[in-house]
Amino acid sequence: MTAPENGTTPEGRAVRDGGSTMIGVRHRTDVDLALKYLNARSQTPAQFALGVAAAYNWATGRAPRAPVTGSSARHHVPDLRLLTAEVDAAVVQLEDPTTQRGARDFTRGVHDGLAWVCGYSDQRI
Repeated sequence: MTAPENGTTPEGRAVRDGGSTMIGVRHRTDVDLALKYLNARSQTPAQFALGVAAAYNWATGRAPRAPVTGSSARHHVPDLRLLTAEVDAAVVQLEDPTTQRGARDFTRGVHDGLAWVCGYSDQRI
């Protein structure tokens, strides 16, 4: 499939010049590698790692619902707007002083994973 001139697929997902599907501002293969790397690491705190994995799985379309808001993407893979909205929702939850530690660690993982996917952070988790 070739990308239209506006740099998106017919489903509205961005593609880079080489035809590689983009997830946020990252190549899909980079997000897949980040998930594989995360699963291979044992020193990452459990709930944080689960949050990052949930973020990556949703961002790549492997999970039907967003990990914080539960929203779904129209074409299974969320666009940058929806990814950013999920980052914002994670920030709101992280600022809530009543959020319990396990849930806070999970939400921090979602936030940090999606912040990397969206290009707000250069630190891959």
